[in-house]
Amino acid sequence: MKHLTILLCLLTASFTTHARQPNIIFILADDLGPGDLGCYGQKIIKTPNVDRLAAEGMKLTQHYCGNAVCAPSRCVLMTGQHPGHTFIRNNRQADDAKGLPRLGKPEHEGQYPIPDSTITLAEVFQSAGYATGGFGKWGLGGPTSSGAQLKQGFDRWFGYNCQGVAHNFYPTYLWDDDKTIDLNNPPFSAHDTLRPDEDPTKAETYKRFQGNEYSADLIADAALKFARDNKDKPFFLYWPTTVPHVALQVPDDSLAEYLGKFDDPPYPGGKGYIPHFKPKAAYAAMITRMDREIGRMMALVTELGLDDDTIFVFVSDNGPVNGTHQGLAGTDCSFFNSNEGRRDGKGTLYEGGIRSPGIVKWKGKIKAGSVSDRITGFEDWMPTLAELSGARLETPATDGISFASTLLGEAQPAREFLYREFHGYGGQQSLRIGEWKLLRTNLDGKAKGKGKPVPPTEELFNIAADPAETKNVAVKHPELVAKMKAIMASQHTNSADFPMAALDQ
Repeated sequence: MKHLTILLCLLTASFTTHARQPNIIFILADDLGPGDLGCYGQKIIKTPNVDRLAAEGMKLTQHYCGNAVCAPSRCVLMTGQHPGHTFIRNNRQADDAKGLPRLGKPEHEGQYPIPDSTITLAEVFQSAGYATGGFGKWGLGGPTSSGAQLKQGFDRWFGYNCQGVAHNFYPTYLWDDDKTIDLNNPPFSAHDTLRPDEDPTKAETYKRFQGNEYSADLIADAALKFARDNKDKPFFLYWPTTVPHVALQVPDDSLAEYLGKFDDPPYPGGKGYIPHFKPKAAYAAMITRMDREIGRMMALVTELGLDDDTIFVFVSDNGPVNGTHQGLAGTDCSFFNSNEGRRDGKGTLYEGGIRSPGIVKWKGKIKAGSVSDRITGFEDWMPTLAELSGARLETPATDGISFASTLLGEAQPAREFLYREFHGYGGQQSLRIGEWKLLRTNLDGKAKGKGKPVPPTEELFNIAADPAETKNVAVKHPELVAKMKAIMASQHTNSADFPMAALDQ
């Protein structure tokens, strides 16, 4: 029944004028800020291959993540629905789902699952005749749940299922389709700390937090094999890498490139994740190693003669660990200016928490070196990629707006608004209309500490004049605030699983 529904959502497949439907290689970084990339101004971390994607395609300067943390952001991406309509609205383990106890075994791991009735981006392409493969981190349901990857449109999956397991780049196992494979890594927690007898000033102290098989390398190899195996037919390759999400872990050969380049005292642990002797170097090296693997994929596409028939997309699931998360696991995103000077980071609906890099390359179709300041979001990818590929969706199926015309250099009307809400961190809601942004917080109706519930707050910012969101001008524009609140109310649907007292009616 589900796949019949999907077929009803697809209009008659209309192949575009090129020889074959384009391949889609969709790369999703994890907690990476736009400022971590050279093409967005990064001066320390080297990202030559992602920079080349931007130089050979289009860079989006106002692209928004689906949400402020992992799972709800990925749900927006996979469904084409904005956060007021999606099923997953916060990170939540599967043990909170009825009938899915988490018992510490691989088969019981994972996050709160999306329902079987969900139509995902992978299913759209699968129904359009594409080979579909996912390589990296899922986060939308455990392996035996309705949200399992192979039940949600993927022919092939390799990597992590559970976000918690993905905190360790040297896990003892990974998922190969619906089975696990053992890795040659010693068991240790990604949240371990130094023992009292270990010297935090010595590099050898930190060696026990390394293994023999680096998951990001294995995942990249599997993605490359999928592209090679499916070179003769169109494929959708979803690559949700775990880089640069903590824990800070990277092989020594990559770490060496950044050692001694800047002041970099040890992170001895105690802030959620395992220690690292040179945390800044590790963060930079993780990103550069990811960039190296992307370069391998670009080279393979060229080798296979698929340059003209492949669309590359590069984005990040949410903002970097900054602001309230600053210093988590030894990270220092302020040092790297990961959020480009925007306010806060991961976990908030301030710009630093939901701005994503956005890079799209399609040789011969998207103008090289082009830049767009159109406001776009994760919900837009489903209709955009469907239009570019010829698998056109009925518009009621998504909240997204195709920006295929923008990518192809054609004029397009401005977006009416972009809506975000986040169940976590007190309950948050935001709306962007042109240069204006309204942000509401403390919407969950819960008391902080032992006091009374904190009343909702409202902040209005002019993003064009005040990109760092330092000046709340709500009192100066009451009519605009009222108008934007009315739109917010119209976009929120109640969720029994993720309630927000100030919004639910």
